[in-house]
Amino acid sequence: MLIPLLLVLLLPGAPDAGTPSVAPVTAAPGARPAPEPGAPVPPPNVSQLPFTPDSISQVVQSHQAEIQECYEKTLAARDEKLQGRLMTHFVITATGTVTGAMVEKKGTTLKDKDLHRCVAGVLGTMRFPKPPDAKNHPVEFPFNLKAVE
Repeated sequence: MLIPLLLVLLLPGAPDAGTPSVAPVTAAPGARPAPEPGAPVPPPNVSQLPFTPDSISQVVQSHQAEIQECYEKTLAARDEKLQGRLMTHFVITATGTVTGAMVEKKGTTLKDKDLHRCVAGVLGTMRFPKPPDAKNHPVEFPFNLKAVE
């Protein structure tokens, strides 16, 4: 039986939803210093990471700018200030690739098909560490989005 993995990520400028359920990622000795807030995060070398909730969060965080760009392109240009949540679902395969990326209706407050399609496309490009059990792992990952001012 596969157990879904739930991670929470708050994008910069997103409203705080309380205590994050993902522990902060700490740098290993000799690792690069953390980037400045708002700076693009380089993708981690997934071949050297363990398959853990922290490493999954690292990979997703390295794609934050692309997710925010999807939002900016499709929603922020509107006259009204829209903000909200996207609940995403994807499966990390035995090889670390993503399949079945989608935005779920339940838990999603931003209802825009173009936004959903763009975010699913970004999720589909992500590469994760290979699971040691060589099985597929479903992941639910929420994004809180709002316009950057």
